[in-house]
Amino acid sequence: MIMRFKNGSLDLARPRLMAVLNVTPDSFSDGGRYASVDAAVEEARVFAREGADIIDIGAESTRPGHTPLSVDEELGRLLPVLDRVVADGLLPVSVDTYKARTAAAALERGAVIINDIWGLRFDPDMARVVAEHEAGLVIMHNRETRDEQIDIVADMEAFFGRALERAAAAGVSSDHMCLDPGIGFGKTVRQNLLALKATAMLVTRFGLPVLVGASRKSFINAIHESHVSQRLGGTLAAHLFAVREGARLLRVHDVASHVQALGVEDAIKRAN
Repeated sequence: MIMRFKNGSLDLARPRLMAVLNVTPDSFSDGGRYASVDAAVEEARVFAREGADIIDIGAESTRPGHTPLSVDEELGRLLPVLDRVVADGLLPVSVDTYKARTAAAALERGAVIINDIWGLRFDPDMARVVAEHEAGLVIMHNRETRDEQIDIVADMEAFFGRALERAAAAGVSSDHMCLDPGIGFGKTVRQNLLALKATAMLVTRFGLPVLVGASRKSFINAIHESHVSQRLGGTLAAHLFAVREGARLLRVHDVASHVQALGVEDAIKRAN
């Protein structure tokens, strides 16, 4: 399985790591830590040395209760970091945004993947922008509110079906897309667990790579009380489960630990 983007591709024969680089003052996990351009660029270099495969830059926090930014505010935070990370040329760069104008500006400056947390629902122009730039696209499942009564897996299937129709109508190639069940977005703790368990179903149902981003999410705290900085164990458990179920991409904060965990798991599988 391969995920393609303009002038490049990512071989997904083995799981790949998308490193989270939040250039926001209010991220749930590391808000403010990389708010300066120099700090963010250095962290991207660390991620590359540790074994990341993609750098995912986000300039607007999307945690519950976040304050939305205007496009100009988002670009003001994003572009100075993006320009320097792209200039380094160490890894493909993804941009975490749900706004088409932001996506277009980022793709024009060298980003090659758009990570849309609203799965093409928020901005009707997003699919066209992705198609015109031949970008990769992460389509994430999301809900505006939690509803413990719904069948979350059925909701995901319907959501992805509609999103893929929009993408196809705009001319986005299927081999440029992957699906993200959206752990922590509009779901109860139980629904997050069911979404993780649905990884294999999503791979089979849609025939596309699945990206899972459970890193440091609050559902881990609901299972085992822990500060956000103490959730590496739960993160690794969720991500290794997802990989065994067929996930090919993991969105992570802790790159080195994931490289080690995936390496050990692979060595065990290969032992004879």
